[in-house]
Amino acid sequence: MNVLYAIFEASPFAKTGGLGDVGGALPQFLKEGGVDVRVIMPKHDAIPERFKSKFRKIFNFQMQLAWRQLYCGVEMLKYKGVTFYFIDNEQYFKRDSLYGYDDDPERSAFFCKAVLECLTKLDKFKPNVIHCNDWHTCLIPVMLKEYFGDHPYYYDIKSVVSIHNLKFQGITGRYHLGDLLSMEHHSAARDYLSWEWGEAINFLKGSFYYADAITTVSPSYAEEIKTPFFGENLDGVLRQREDRLFGILNGVDYDEYDPASDKAIYGAYKRGEWEGKALNKAGLQDEMGLPAEPDVPLLALISRLTEQKGVDLLAHVMDELMAEDVQMVVLGNGDWFYEEKFHYFMSRYPDKLSARIGFDEKLAHRIYAGADMFLMPSRFEPCGLSQLIALKYGTVPIVRETGGLKDTVAPYNEFSGEGTGFGFVNYNAHELLFAVKRACALYRASKEAWRVMQLAGMSADFSWKASARRYIKLYEGLYKRPKVTRKEIRL
Repeated sequence: MNVLYAIFEASPFAKTGGLGDVGGALPQFLKEGGVDVRVIMPKHDAIPERFKSKFRKIFNFQMQLAWRQLYCGVEMLKYKGVTFYFIDNEQYFKRDSLYGYDDDPERSAFFCKAVLECLTKLDKFKPNVIHCNDWHTCLIPVMLKEYFGDHPYYYDIKSVVSIHNLKFQGITGRYHLGDLLSMEHHSAARDYLSWEWGEAINFLKGSFYYADAITTVSPSYAEEIKTPFFGENLDGVLRQREDRLFGILNGVDYDEYDPASDKAIYGAYKRGEWEGKALNKAGLQDEMGLPAEPDVPLLALISRLTEQKGVDLLAHVMDELMAEDVQMVVLGNGDWFYEEKFHYFMSRYPDKLSARIGFDEKLAHRIYAGADMFLMPSRFEPCGLSQLIALKYGTVPIVRETGGLKDTVAPYNEFSGEGTGFGFVNYNAHELLFAVKRACALYRASKEAWRVMQLAGMSADFSWKASARRYIKLYEGLYKRPKVTRKEIRL
């Protein structure tokens, strides 16, 4: 099985968030599962020089994108056993940031066309499946059918589109249908890319009609996005395509996140080594300027400070929360309003709350290791990585039961003693507060019950190995079902 994994970012080369973690980790585990997987991504200027100096240029060519004649270079590097290809064009990718430019739709279209154009030039590698990730790569299934559908080389290549966050869809002006894609006379493309509001087209929406399979990053999120509340105005399309929609949970890289081997924390510890956990709590309290209180519950939040992550709920009940006998550490940045809120609360409760606005990867590790409880009150959460890391470090998650949070955190059952965390259902500030109070009550009442819960979380397996097996099964299954053909698309 040959898979080309198309993505706009992949750790350690270029990363802005969880998408980069997926791009760096999943291909390695697919490789271990017997798949010849190769990753293709832009050659961003942000890629560290220590990697770029080792790139090997394999070929270049001129490419047509509508009326534009463009240079495309392809370079490669083998990293941890996986071959990475890098699409080079300084006009589009020699930028300070990976995203956030007015011509992002054009950059995306160039990358997608370049991926397909370069396939026939790759030595001894033809993909059975092209796996595309988020809107930046999702024109690949559209172009595969519309530009190359009758070409013998491309005819049997199948495509998968993975949704990492449905909120981001690649919506741009309708004039790009002709000016950028030369598809103004393609009836299917015109219909399926068109967006209902104004003169616009939607890259992600179009891909749902052309892809052979659609995946998202947790089973619950796959169900949620078929409803109006979570569907971001694409729920109707996803209900139409639900026979091709699958939810496969993301994993966590335990080579990077394991308290037994983590060099960033105050002291390594294994499952059940509570002295090590206590050492990390004391170290975190000292580093964050909080009083050394070993028996006071220490809450943590590592997050983008946006409403999607539920920080509006937290801000609403912060005074009530600080009235409890708790401490809290916060790490993250985002909306200016919430950054200033946490500055205010920190000045109001200096002995209870310590917030670092910004991001520090090593400090994040120490927070996972030192905190007692981890807050994730998200409005929606396609999968979530932080709760998986918290579980591994014996830090009990308190989550809203949505998306991947619902799939990965088992609510505590006070009668059976089973569970790995605490949850609340409705997006309500006081439901969050009551969940925190329940957790704190158990923490104080029974150390034995608390440690049983910690052990259950630390024993859970959310490795990429399990996720990779599901993706491999999906790839193999594509050969047992009809391919999405150009004829079907036009029905």
